[in-house]
Amino acid sequence: MKHRRIENVMTHEVVHVQRWASFKRVARLLAEYRISGLPVTDAAGHVLGVVSEADLLARQADQEDRHRADIRRHGAPAWLRRLARGRAGRREAVKARAMTAGELMSAPAVTVRPGDTVTEAARTMARHGVKRLPVVGEDGRLTGIVTRHDLLRVFLRRDPEIAAEVANEVLVRTLWLARNALDITVEDGVVTLEGQLERRSEIPIALRMTEHVDGVVSVIDKLTYHIDDSDLPPTGPGLRDVDDTWMRKL
Repeated sequence: MKHRRIENVMTHEVVHVQRWASFKRVARLLAEYRISGLPVTDAAGHVLGVVSEADLLARQADQEDRHRADIRRHGAPAWLRRLARGRAGRREAVKARAMTAGELMSAPAVTVRPGDTVTEAARTMARHGVKRLPVVGEDGRLTGIVTRHDLLRVFLRRDPEIAAEVANEVLVRTLWLARNALDITVEDGVVTLEGQLERRSEIPIALRMTEHVDGVVSVIDKLTYHIDDSDLPPTGPGLRDVDDTWMRKL
């Protein structure tokens, strides 16, 4: 399935800073451009990390926390205070005292390539719990940035456009059928497939491939079949020469 590529939805002009940019400059850029995070690069444009509003707020929040902790632990030796923080606490303490973007940033940066699909980027965002992904070229240099908002644009596709792609990609290219072999209706991104396929084994393929069309919210199955080939090995040309291992990777 030909998913949209990141290069088609990303922002090419990226607000970014180098690692020695000051705390104040980072805060000013976030406010000026109304963004919640930005990439940090070296002098050659290679992405080193990402600094977000949360990173800046960690310092502000920690100031009050440290003041209270000092009161509670008054007189405690320095080694005991460091031990009490733990590894994660020490990392946050360093970030809370940060003065530059390089000290503030989360690193290494989670990135994507221009040729990656929107689906791959969405999975990467979900897996790492981030809201934006710097886009880097083969040389690791910053070429753009993609946000959750950019990825959600695929769901703004018009219903007729989605229906046309299902007909072309699923029926014609995958199942080797005529465009009108099934009734395809789309309403607000919800696709209904209705009609009869030759083999039962083709139904899950049709449903799975339709789900992976950009802009599809869900798929309603109203398909029937002529032959139950559940216990028969695949035979014949094209699709039936290939097992379903590839489909499980989608």
